[in-house]
Amino acid sequence: MQTQLVVDYGACSEAGRKPVNQDAEGGLIPAAPTLSSKGVAFAIADGISSSDVSDQASRIAITRFLDDYYHTPIEWSVKSSVQHVLLAINSWLNAQTFRSPHRFDKNRGFVCTFSALVIKSRMVHIFHLGDTRIYRVRASNLAKLTEDHRFWGEDNKSYLARALGMSPHLDIDYSSHAVEVGDTYLLMSDGVYEHLQAHEMLVSLQSTLNLNDLCKHWVDLAHQRGSTDNLTVSAIRVLALGEHDVDSLYQEMLALPFAPSLEEGKVLDGYYLLRALHHSHRSHVYLARDEATGTQVVLKFPATDLSSTPEALQRFYLEEWIAKRINHRSVLRPFISQRQRQFLYSAMHYVPGQTLQQWMFDHPNPPLEKVRHIVTQIANALEAFHRLEMVYQDLQPQNIIIDEDDNITIIDFGAVSVAGLAEMYAQTEETHLVGTIQYAAPELFIGDLATAQSDIFALGAITYQLLTGRLPYGTEVSKVKHGRDQSQLYYREIRYEQPGFPAWVDDTIARAVHPLPEKRYALPSEFAFDLRKPNPIFLKIRRTALIERNPLAFWKGLSLLLVFVILLMANTLVINNQNTCAKFEQAAQKECIAFMKNMDGNVKSTKESRKNYIKQ
Repeated sequence: MQTQLVVDYGACSEAGRKPVNQDAEGGLIPAAPTLSSKGVAFAIADGISSSDVSDQASRIAITRFLDDYYHTPIEWSVKSSVQHVLLAINSWLNAQTFRSPHRFDKNRGFVCTFSALVIKSRMVHIFHLGDTRIYRVRASNLAKLTEDHRFWGEDNKSYLARALGMSPHLDIDYSSHAVEVGDTYLLMSDGVYEHLQAHEMLVSLQSTLNLNDLCKHWVDLAHQRGSTDNLTVSAIRVLALGEHDVDSLYQEMLALPFAPSLEEGKVLDGYYLLRALHHSHRSHVYLARDEATGTQVVLKFPATDLSSTPEALQRFYLEEWIAKRINHRSVLRPFISQRQRQFLYSAMHYVPGQTLQQWMFDHPNPPLEKVRHIVTQIANALEAFHRLEMVYQDLQPQNIIIDEDDNITIIDFGAVSVAGLAEMYAQTEETHLVGTIQYAAPELFIGDLATAQSDIFALGAITYQLLTGRLPYGTEVSKVKHGRDQSQLYYREIRYEQPGFPAWVDDTIARAVHPLPEKRYALPSEFAFDLRKPNPIFLKIRRTALIERNPLAFWKGLSLLLVFVILLMANTLVINNQNTCAKFEQAAQKECIAFMKNMDGNVKSTKESRKNYIKQ
């Protein structure tokens, strides 16, 4: 039998020497399957003595936290679920203070400190603000897992720096840690922990097995030592951990047998098999008709080869599980039948049309407005996944059906990652590339986990392909092996091959497929919006270096410039040599003339001398 998470829980909360107990604590250990999907939750809150209503704030914070957390979508991660809940609680408390006579004095309003932990699968998630504390005891070692949010004033007194309801904006500490069997977690208010020593706590844990008695002992001990504050302690001891808690979500489905031999014309569970649509080593897909309603449906059967791989079967079941949680016109819907299922398969509504891949073959040069229409639908469908903390991971034209009215439907959820379920495999799941390589984002090739920005990259790549018939980086993305390789990817602008293409649309697509995920759009809808309306940033003077816009043109141009410079230098050298020679010739001519004149003068002088000699 599958082992599930098992914990022991005890608590004690008393007013102590105060007339009113402004502390509150609580915990919830749900039954399966909620135990697997959401885990166990515990919390402690401490009101502030300056407020007459902080005891209400503490009780409301604990009650609403435990109730609202278990009503958050199963698809959300623990972190996201708790943060959404605490944001709502904080806003409500702050609003109550604003409506009260103490709207301008937060120290008299609906304010309390808050610390909580959630244990799900093999991880503990810590949430904290204020000066309550959470400790962990493991192997006789006591570790404080939270930091006190206090500051010291000039009067040498400490004051709360953070608390629920203190501000419209919530700043909460979050951390997560691996859990081990035997771990004990302690939640304490300052009225208790300020009067206990670490070694005393460890000795008490070793000598007392009943957690309620243990918490009562510490409360009494703090009171005896003069504590003037309220006194609250909670203790949680981990007795067992599930190997894979998520398995409980699949037990009913996996208990079903594989379908017998499949063939057209056969009736199976009230479905008449019309024709085969697809066969692979992983699944067999048939178009069928529901005999009760006449509705055409698509039945997907796992291949018998998957019988020896439980993880693949779980992934198969997840497809229908995910489809039931996405309610969007552009996402494939499951077919709901009241008949008891006798075999292992998934049933989806049939969507007539062709794949976007085939549509691109048939429409090699679609108008920009039609591309916008298609991309906007895909973006809106992706956002439906992302709102539930799901990452599609395998967005490609083959997984998109387009009908004769250009309406699209995203199909095939086999690669979808669900944050709430991924946490259950946090200690065992290996990171590997999921989806089609051609549309995978660069960060996935260096081992990073897929995010919403990875889906946006794939959407941008599909947009580029719709407009050009090519991918923005060709096959270069699959060659990325290290983070530095991402900077070597250069986006080739569409307008260099299509001169009339709007530059601002080019910049929009370039941002969607940026090599770095943090430089891409935050939401698919933002990308779709910028495709229709120019982003002011992109309308500014474009100063992008040519090497980034078109590296081939850059190197060709640089080579041509170098050739020109060399020729210019050679020509200048020839001219300089010619000028030098001319100068030498002129100088030689001048020297020769001067020499001849000098010789002629000497001859004349000699003749005059002879004449004078003869006369004498």
